[in-house]
Parts: sequence; C-alpha cells; structure tokens
Amino acid sequence: MNEHKSLSGGSLIERATQIYDFNAALRGRAAPAVEVPEDAPVVQAAQPAPIAADAPEPGYRAPDWTGPVQPIDRIALVEAGYLLPDGPVTAMSEEFRLLKRDLLAELVGNGRGNRVLICSAHSGEGKSFCAINLALSLAAEKDREILLVDADFGKPGIPEALGLTAESGQMLGLMDALADPAIAIEDCVLRTDIPSLSILPAGQRSNNDTEYLASARTEMLLDRLTEGRPDRIILFDSPPLLAASAAAVLAGHAAVALLVVRADRTGESALRDAASLLKGASKVKLLINGVNFAQNARRFGSYYAQEPMG
Repeated sequence: MNEHKSLSGGSLIERATQIYDFNAALRGRAAPAVEVPEDAPVVQAAQPAPIAADAPEPGYRAPDWTGPVQPIDRIALVEAGYLLPDGPVTAMSEEFRLLKRDLLAELVGNGRGNRVLICSAHSGEGKSFCAINLALSLAAEKDREILLVDADFGKPGIPEALGLTAESGQMLGLMDALADPAIAIEDCVLRTDIPSLSILPAGQRSNNDTEYLASARTEMLLDRLTEGRPDRIILFDSPPLLAASAAAVLAGHAAVALLVVRADRTGESALRDAASLLKGASKVKLLINGVNFAQNARRFGSYYAQEPMG
C-alpha cells in the first residue's frame, strides 16, 4: 500500500492492532541463554537508591489544588470548535461520551493507575483537540477529577486554548518540577472554574525533556499527584510520536495510549511507525479523527434537538 494513502476502512485498523500485539509478544519472549565464562569477573549488584524526598510516604493522599480559580474562556472554546461545558448535546459531545465510557472501562484494574496518553504520529492530526474535548467530557462525570497535562513541551498550547494565565507571570509546569526539586508539582497546577478540571502546564522548555521523563523522579511526581485519589485521572497531551522522543517515553507511564489517527491525512506507514513506539503503554487504542459519516450512518445530537410532540 502506498504510504501516503489515508485511512479508509477497518482493515487498516486491524493491522495496526496486530502490529502492536506482535510487538507485545516479542517483549514477553524469554531472552536467549548466554554462557558465562568461568573466569568472568564478579560484578557486585548495585545497592538500591534511597527513596527520594518526593516519593509518597505510606498513607499519603495527593492534595487538593490550592491555587486561584480561573475561568475558562467559553467564547474561545466555541470559536475553536471545542465542546462547551454544560452546553447543548451535539453529535461531537455524544461521540466523546462513547469514547470516555470505553476509556473508563479500560482503566479499571490497570496497574498503571488512571493515566492516559493522547498522541499522534504527526502534528496537525488532532491530538490536542481530542485531549481537550476528552478532558471536558470526563470533567462532566459526577465522581471524577481530571488533570490535563500539557506535555507537548516543544509546542505547548493548552492553557492558552482555555484562556488560562500564570498568576506570577511565569507559568511553571511539569518540566520545571522535574528539573528543580525545590518546585512542588502540585503548586504548578492551574485550577479552572470547572471544579473537576485542572491543568498542569508544560513548563519551561529543556534540552533534556526525554531524559527527565525517563528518570525515576517522573514516576515519583506522578504518584504524588494521584496517590490515594482513585477518582483522579491524568491525561497527557504528548508531542507527536514521529517528531519527538519524549512521547514514547511518556507512554511508559500510561495505562492507556490513545493514538489519534486523522482519517484524511494519516498514512499507513506513519501509523505503523507510531504504533511501534508505544510499546511502553499497557494498552493502545486507536482514535479516528476527521471522519465524514455517510448520510444514513449514526449521527448523534439530533435526537435531543427534536421538538416535543403535542
């Protein structure tokens, strides 16, 4: 198949799933036996590193956010085509309702906790659009708390899209807390006027984004955000998989990776390459974006817009 051909049916989706399952099988295969010479030097095992100060203590419960509440710019949301909190039911809002129901089911019993990576092969395929809309839809749940992390460190934009600003003029975020142990990650979280939705900005750009994310400190900080809070879900809006290595590293911290596929743009070769970089995630799901429904296909939203019959 020509690598520039766009997605056009379920067969490609099945093949992409098979790619990932095949890679998972390879990861589980036992390593080949290696004979060790009798005169080989004895290497002492490294002693475990002491627990860092950021590691949650037994009985720790992640704190509530304490920063000032900021209003989300509803006008900007509407103009950009996002879901409107407490807005009318639309076809798109119903699609995201279906998506979140499936996602919540996938998170039950997952050992990685409630962490979801939203990613794509290239930029312009709708991952940030889907991440924001999914966060808004999940925030409507009555017993959930959503933390949307802007992890696209090269081109962050979620706080701006929502109309959020930094109180001090400098917007601290995830990368700042990773680079500087003196910065408490919970102090970087921006609260919104949707009580169940908060935002963690990307922070200052670093030349060592991937290395920081691959460090043990990242897992410790993520635990500090969720420990003792099974109702708290973390969504990561990642860099494009084929443009920045940080996305593949983030997958190693995720329970579920949602790979956004633009129906009229993503080629099969790019999809295969992107899927191969998600080995670290517990589960990988494909999310098709930009689909044009046939006239007789399902179209949500119109049911709720019908006039009552007398």
